[in-house]
Amino acid sequence: MSLLRKLDVPESSVPDSVTFGVFAITDPRVDKESHQRCRNIVEMVAGAISKNVEMPDGSPIEVVWSDILVDGEHNADVVAKQFQNAGVDAIVCAPDTWSFPQLTLMSLLSHFPDDIPVNITCGNSGPKPGVVFAHAANGALAQDGKLAALNVGTWPDTGQHPQMTDKTAKALADWCYAALTFVGLKGRRVVVFGHDSMGMETALAHVNATRNTFGVEITRLDMKLLSDMLQKDAYDENELKELRGWIDKHVGDRLELQSSEDSRRFNKSLGMYLIVRDLMDDLNAVGGGFMSQLEWGSDRRGLPMPVADVMESLFNSTFDHRGDKSPLPYATEADIQGLLTMLFSTWLAGGTPPLFMDFRKVWEPWEIQTLANDIGTECPGTEVWAQKGFVDGDNSGSASFNWAACPGASPAECLKKVKMPLADELYFPGGGNSVTFISPPGIHGIASRLAFSSVRSKFSLIWDEAQTVSLPDELAEAVCHTSNYTWPHTFVTPKYASMAEYKQYAPANHFHMNWGLSPARLQHWMDLTGVRSCTPWNERPAWIEGVDRPKPLKELIED
Repeated sequence: MSLLRKLDVPESSVPDSVTFGVFAITDPRVDKESHQRCRNIVEMVAGAISKNVEMPDGSPIEVVWSDILVDGEHNADVVAKQFQNAGVDAIVCAPDTWSFPQLTLMSLLSHFPDDIPVNITCGNSGPKPGVVFAHAANGALAQDGKLAALNVGTWPDTGQHPQMTDKTAKALADWCYAALTFVGLKGRRVVVFGHDSMGMETALAHVNATRNTFGVEITRLDMKLLSDMLQKDAYDENELKELRGWIDKHVGDRLELQSSEDSRRFNKSLGMYLIVRDLMDDLNAVGGGFMSQLEWGSDRRGLPMPVADVMESLFNSTFDHRGDKSPLPYATEADIQGLLTMLFSTWLAGGTPPLFMDFRKVWEPWEIQTLANDIGTECPGTEVWAQKGFVDGDNSGSASFNWAACPGASPAECLKKVKMPLADELYFPGGGNSVTFISPPGIHGIASRLAFSSVRSKFSLIWDEAQTVSLPDELAEAVCHTSNYTWPHTFVTPKYASMAEYKQYAPANHFHMNWGLSPARLQHWMDLTGVRSCTPWNERPAWIEGVDRPKPLKELIED
């Protein structure tokens, strides 16, 4: 009779952390000392992953490794069973000797889904040699249409306890973050209030394409639910007082309130944060969005409600009134593709806060020089922004408070730079308060934006390395006044794109940025998801050694 067992109710419905499995193949003909060296290398590689990779909320990943060396089909089955029992989500093979790909790695992988992330990390070894196996196995997988990332790194050819170089460990960690993001977001969901974003076709919820490409679900909630819960004060009154007191303490008189009615509306905005936070938590959401314009806060045919700017900023920040927290990527104007861009970038960067911006005025060098002449101030020609130009990233919502200061700044340091003026009555007759600041210079990261092609039913990512820049005070003031002065401003200069290219190739009216995100991580993730990398910048080489990941062999032979 077959086994019949009723399942227990899990303690938590939140998905587990991502598990990496590390193992090695071996040549059955080599000596015992070489076998032991292989086991030591497996443990060394596993330790490097454990040391350098964590979940975006700072919690640990799980790394398991096997001391059973796969020298043929039997041990391939044994290690595969070990990995299955451990719930392995991504596999790293660390060869140090030659072996036979079909009998070892390929036999082991036959037990797992075709899209399981696979990495082959080895030293450039001569004696046995593992690097020869790595090329043979990588070629075999590529011919079979299976993606693998090859990391030919460096560690000593001899000795029982070799240690990989920092460069090798970094390349491995970059791939691990891509694998973690690819696997860890499958089955997760984002929660968005409202329907299509202001009629912006570039922000539509492509439900099936998002599910099929990323494994991410899009839950849509009607804004009436939020309106009703806000009218019912469906939040903890004591926590609202705590949150308001925290804002009063850190923002003080930079919170603009001209009447008791303004104060009441601001409290409603804070109440929105508490309500939406609890709804998102109940749904195990990893991100969200909110359609403020038009129906929530702008349509005078109804009853315009207070703006959601502070709520969105709180979600995207690494702190709130309760202390440190993980940023929960949150998109203004229910911009789904903007939300997905921020979500993937935040996970890839290890939990750094995302920035949501309008792709506002693009300042070419001659334009900023003209403005400087008009107001009678100097325009330093040696500054990168004066030579290349910059974008004034400026949007009413979703500005993470972290971007008011440099990475690593305390909540108090960040909020000291923040102002909360009354919302623009033209755009937001429902009132409430905006958030404004000017981001400091020297923040490096990647500015990017997902785009979708209905013709190919595929996503692309337009991206470039970028940095924030600062202008002389008088010039910065004039630039801010050319757009919406009371909204946050981040002046961004891309590394390779010219301003003429930036003007032409922006895929939407919003773009996004995370610090701590490297091109290699992004490229590994695009390999895994099939997202097309789009860098139409004349000055960017096709491959930059030490910056880009090597293009997978599978892609090369399939092009």
